[in-house]
Formats: sequence, C-alpha cells, structure tokens
Amino acid sequence: NWCFPHGRRVQGSSKLGTPTPPRLLTEEEYRLQGEVETRRALAELRSFCQSPEFSAWSTVSRIQSPKRFADFVGGASHVTPSEVSVHEREFGLESLFIDEQLFEEDDDDDEDDEGSVNDSFAG
Repeated sequence: NWCFPHGRRVQGSSKLGTPTPPRLLTEEEYRLQGEVETRRALAELRSFCQSPEFSAWSTVSRIQSPKRFADFVGGASHVTPSEVSVHEREFGLESLFIDEQLFEEDDDDDEDDEGSVNDSFAG
C-alpha cells in the first residue's frame, strides 16, 4: 500500500498479481478504428470552426489555403483527389504487394545464408 496512493490499485489479474496485457487489435480493427476516430475528429473540428468562439479571421490570415479551409468548414473533404492518389500509391494495396515481394526476397536470401552456414558445420 505504500507504493500506491490510497484508493488506487494496479489493474490486472488479482490471482497472479501481474497486470493483464491489453488485447491487441487486428489489422482490420486498427484500420476501422482509425477511420472512425478520424471522421469523429474532423466533425469535431468542423463544428468548432463554425462556432461563435472560433476566430475565423485570425485563422484564415495564418493558413496557406484559405479557400480550401473554407471548403472544409463548409463540408468538403479534408484531402484533395491528388492527395488521395499519392496516399494510395504509397500506402495502398499496390504498395503492400511491393513490400510483400521485397520481404519474400529477403526471406529467401536469409534461408540461403543459413543453409551455407549449416553446411559448413555439418562436416
């Protein structure tokens, strides 16, 4: 009790006394959570920008593309079609396929290296 303030306890398994590690998200859950949270945050930002306490003039005077910002606040997408295209090229399925091929080539090289090392100790 001297380690933790009164009323605070370590969360986890009470039998073992060790914290239970959190469940890791699957790749699909991670992607879905990212999309949901991004949409929520963009809606929150858009709502704040439309509120009376938001200083539109001071913000617009400091940003690079005031028209694009105004379009966003009005409901337009936060990314342009060309930005989507670049993102898809860099991080989309095409990119995953290329990464897969690179990793497969690396794995093949590693197996070849291990084989030659093991053969030298066989004799």
